[in-house]
Formats: sequence, C-alpha cells, structure tokens
Amino acid sequence: MQLKKYFALLSLTLSLTLLLSCNSSPKEDQSTGMTTTETTKLKIAVIPKGSTHSFWKSIHAGAAKAAQEKGVEIIWQGPQKEDDRQMQIQVVQNFISRGVDGIVLAPLDDRSLATPVSSAVKRNIPVVIIDSGLQSEEYSSFVATDNKQGGKLCAKRLAELLNGKGKVIMLRYQEGSASTAEREAGFLEGMKEYGPTIELISTNQYAGATMEKAFQASQNLLNRFAEVDGIYCPNESSTQGMLRALQTSGRAKKVKFVGFDSNDALIAGINNGEIHGLAVQNPFKMGYEGVLTVVAVLKKEPYEKKVDTGVMLVTGENINTPEVKELLNPDLAKWLNE
Repeated sequence: MQLKKYFALLSLTLSLTLLLSCNSSPKEDQSTGMTTTETTKLKIAVIPKGSTHSFWKSIHAGAAKAAQEKGVEIIWQGPQKEDDRQMQIQVVQNFISRGVDGIVLAPLDDRSLATPVSSAVKRNIPVVIIDSGLQSEEYSSFVATDNKQGGKLCAKRLAELLNGKGKVIMLRYQEGSASTAEREAGFLEGMKEYGPTIELISTNQYAGATMEKAFQASQNLLNRFAEVDGIYCPNESSTQGMLRALQTSGRAKKVKFVGFDSNDALIAGINNGEIHGLAVQNPFKMGYEGVLTVVAVLKKEPYEKKVDTGVMLVTGENINTPEVKELLNPDLAKWLNE
C-alpha cells in the first residue's frame, strides 16, 4: 500500500514538473520569428562616448523615450571621459558576454571599436552606430548628424562675420573621433571658398577630451597668436574651453567665435554676444532613432541604413524662435527621472 502511494506521488510530481516546463518554454512570435518568453523584454545596451557632457544626457533621454514606446529595456553605460578607449571596449565586451539583444554605440575611436563590434555581430547581436562613424561595414545602421555639413555651416557663418577676410584659428577635438574630424574637414572645405583673403593661422592643435584640457589648449593658442580675428571649435568641450579662455584673456566679444553643440554656458555665450554661432545637433533624436532602429532590426522590420538627425546653426538672431527653443530645451527630466 505504501509502495502504491509512493508511485502515485512520484507520478504527480513528474506531471507537475512537465507542466511547468511546458508553460515556461520559449514561444516563437510568428510575426517576428523571434523566440522569447511572455515576460522577457528585449535588452538594449546604449553605450555613449562619455557621461559628463550634456550632449550624452540628451541622447540618454531620447533612448529612454524610445524604450518606453517600444516596451524594451535599455541599459546605459559608458566611460566617464571621452578619451578612455579601453574602458569603452571593455563595456562593449561585457555586454556581449551578458548576451544583450542589441547594442547602440557611439564609438569614441573609429578604428579600435571595430573589432568589438565585429565580435557582437558574430554573436548575433546587431549593432547600431550613433553620433560618430566606424571603420567597419558590419553594423546595421548609422544614426547621426551630417557632420561635414555642420562644419561647412560654421565656415560660412564665420566668413560672413569677418566679411571674408582675417586671421582664423581652428582648434581640433582629438584624434580618432570620426564625428569631429568630419566637422573639421567640412570647416576647412568651407573656408577654401573664400580664398586667400582668410588666413588659417593654426589648424593642427587638439583640445583633448575634457573642458579643462580644452581650456589649457585654448590659452596656449591665444598666447601664441596675439592677432586673431576668428575662431572655430568642433564640439561642446572644445567650444566651452575656448569660451573660458577668451573670457579670462579679455578677448571675448572682440574675436568672432563659432562653435559646435550646446549647453547652458554656451547658450549664455550666444545671448551675451561672446559666441557668434553654434552648430547644434539633435542628440535627443539621435538616441531616440538609435533605439528605434535596433528594435526594428531585431524584429525584422524595415529600417534605414543611414539616418540623418539634422543640424542647425543657432545665432543671436534666431535663438528665441520656437524652432530653436524646442531644439535647445528638450524635456530631459521627464525621461531620465531627474
């Protein structure tokens, strides 16, 4: 009798185990061909170049909005400073090991990040590149500003401010950054249209990855070149570093100054006449479109191989227009829970 009870209990246990196993087994979504459980969300790693500049906070907010709309989870992680290549490589490798579903990456070096991206793709983890290019063809899509066009807009603005003549400095950002290299190339191409009447007196100095380094590099340039009529900087930290150097040297407002990107200090510079033009990207849209695109890749939906997120030249003349206000003041707190 005891033996019968034992086998009856064993049979019931096996039946329950089999039932639970069947209920928790992966199900295939017929519309996408993807295999997942009912409770599993797609996990998307979003990896910026750095985490200190306001530009990356806007990208984070845009990515968070897309994640909420699509019902996916984003994991935001990147190096603190934009010169830490090894840290960004390690972050990508860690996400590959964790088995995330997709990666949205802003590579801070166009060469050294190519190998980690290749590793991800070989593990069937699609990668969407945002902000800055990569020397690879293995990524699914490139979502970014037309950086060369942004550089040309800045050249046109500065040339107009100088009435087509004068001595000009271009302070570069840092080697390996494809986005700023494009902006620098666009600026130099734009300046060629004005011929010998505009003299480029320095174009080979680099600001470095932080505002403090940019400030030091800017001070060195201003000390070296007593006579300068116009200056161009290709990103947020270099522009802010140069603004501070112009202010401390007493040359703000006297030198025509055009930069790239925006934050509170740079907008204040526009408003008080110390900055005469800013090429402003749409980082919120960049983060948003980056996540939407990688989700489309995962769900086998149509997507674009290249997405231009736009660039606008902001000046003292147009800064109070509705279009510019909307671009400069996205509601980041709503999406970042700040």
